[in-house]
Amino acid sequence: MGRKIDLPVIVLNEKTYLESAGDRGFELAKICEAVSAEQGMSIVICPQQVELAKIASSVKIPCFAQHVEAVEPGSHTGFVTLDSIKAAGATGTLVNHSEHRLKIADVEFIIGKAASLDLLTIVCTNNIAVSKAVAELKPYAVAVEPPELIGSGRSVSKEDPGIVEETVKEVKRVYADCVVLCGAGVTNGEDVKAAIELGADGVLLASGVVKAKDPRAALLDLVSGV
Repeated sequence: MGRKIDLPVIVLNEKTYLESAGDRGFELAKICEAVSAEQGMSIVICPQQVELAKIASSVKIPCFAQHVEAVEPGSHTGFVTLDSIKAAGATGTLVNHSEHRLKIADVEFIIGKAASLDLLTIVCTNNIAVSKAVAELKPYAVAVEPPELIGSGRSVSKEDPGIVEETVKEVKRVYADCVVLCGAGVTNGEDVKAAIELGADGVLLASGVVKAKDPRAALLDLVSGV
């Protein structure tokens, strides 16, 4: 695979919050781009789907889709294909987020098809066993996120450090080249520092920045943990 992302990395999922819709989502992406350049930090933005092409063409940092369907281009009304996100300028896509689960057969299709298009996949998982199973499919990255901690403000790297440490160990044992991220409740630099110390290659987060009163300050705090 030709594409890579510098590590460690902060991946910001804008989800579908009002705070990241339209111009506000564009402003968030520009903040990420500026902080990345100023701090020499690898940052990836996952815009709202309807803004993906606009944002991908406007910033120099990698942009990922939040979701794609396991379908080939054709008569699929309202579906998002890997071919379409590539044409929109995306670097890759999130897959199987806890808020948009997929069947394992669909995950396998997306990982394989993405690789053929030189797109990266960050596959979200909820425990060690699922992480190991996904690693067998050779995605670019696995992001472990216990669902009960997502949006809770309680970081997985502090609340359940064992799941991060064990996921890193087991995933790397199955597929040594796989990037391992952790998410759920990551809100500050201390959370990021803890994740890196546990062996993670970076973090995946959303509300800690998107819903912050000062997104730039929140992002700088996160970067301080690296």
